[in-house]
Amino acid sequence: MVNLATYDPDLVSNPDNNIFGLPTDEENARLILLPVPWEVTVSYGAGTARAPESILRASHQIEVFDAEMPDAWHQGYFLRPTDKKLLLKSDYLRKEAELYIDYIAHGELVSANPFMSKSLREVNEGCAYMNEWVYESTKALIQKGKLVGLLGGDHSTPYGFLKALGETKGSFGVLQIDAHCDLRENYEGFLHSHAGIMFNTLRDIPQVERLVQIGIRDYSPCEWKYIQDSQFKVITYFDRSIRQRQFEGATWKQLAEEMVSQLPQRVYISFDIDGLDRKLCPDTGTPVPGGFELEEIFYLFKKILESGRTLVGFDLCEVGVGENDWNANVGARTLFKLCNLLTTSNPLP
Repeated sequence: MVNLATYDPDLVSNPDNNIFGLPTDEENARLILLPVPWEVTVSYGAGTARAPESILRASHQIEVFDAEMPDAWHQGYFLRPTDKKLLLKSDYLRKEAELYIDYIAHGELVSANPFMSKSLREVNEGCAYMNEWVYESTKALIQKGKLVGLLGGDHSTPYGFLKALGETKGSFGVLQIDAHCDLRENYEGFLHSHAGIMFNTLRDIPQVERLVQIGIRDYSPCEWKYIQDSQFKVITYFDRSIRQRQFEGATWKQLAEEMVSQLPQRVYISFDIDGLDRKLCPDTGTPVPGGFELEEIFYLFKKILESGRTLVGFDLCEVGVGENDWNANVGARTLFKLCNLLTTSNPLP
């Protein structure tokens, strides 16, 4: 492995190198990125299962320099190869899920159709398999002393990682950047849907002490009630409320500092790319008008770092795959910032 302290990023990027064109390997990299090529339960657009590979390609074209954290990448970032068996399982079950969703959309009873009952069971079993695969993979990396980030796939994918963090790192809070609450229970009959990741997390992982959601602009009555009944375990900054406060004079500095103040000392960032304005993520699976500029989110990250809080992990999910590389380009830049933030907030002894 090349010594990253002496690696010249101005050289032409070797296509055989790893994420961001860095000549890294898993043994010597401090931060390991786990790709999870999974999109079985998506309910609108598809393609995110292949986002890790497209982000890897696009990452070779971005500058590995961050003026706020200029040397963070010297600690080494490594993206594991995509697990082809998991991707094939996702592709197969996605077709099953599409048939099932179309069936129930017409008001048909699942219990009256043995084939659809079987499809639902297989999808739920497949999602449980994916969760366990993520849990085992991330827990093993954490126990080796690695910092870990997860690259989806749809937003159901981080559940096993959050479970592993709770068991190994203790309590923490989750900062969720998203257009959706993801607080639905058994959405469409799926036990681990992309629309229920935060419901499942709060129900099953006691170490998650608080969820702070920002940018939410599409949600259901049951999710609204869940937030209202949470006794401030869930604090939601709806996109409309953010804009109204800005219209009335609040600065993004004031809002960002307030958001950070709601978080405990240890923070996990769950970044659904559809939390951004759609011009930055045109092919994300469930787009909603509104959303953040990328620099607004990066400023919020800066405030987290300045507050002295520690980042315990992150996921980046729902990056689409379109006709050009724009989705992957924005995804790669977001991923680089998240990697720098995670390493910088965990200084070496």
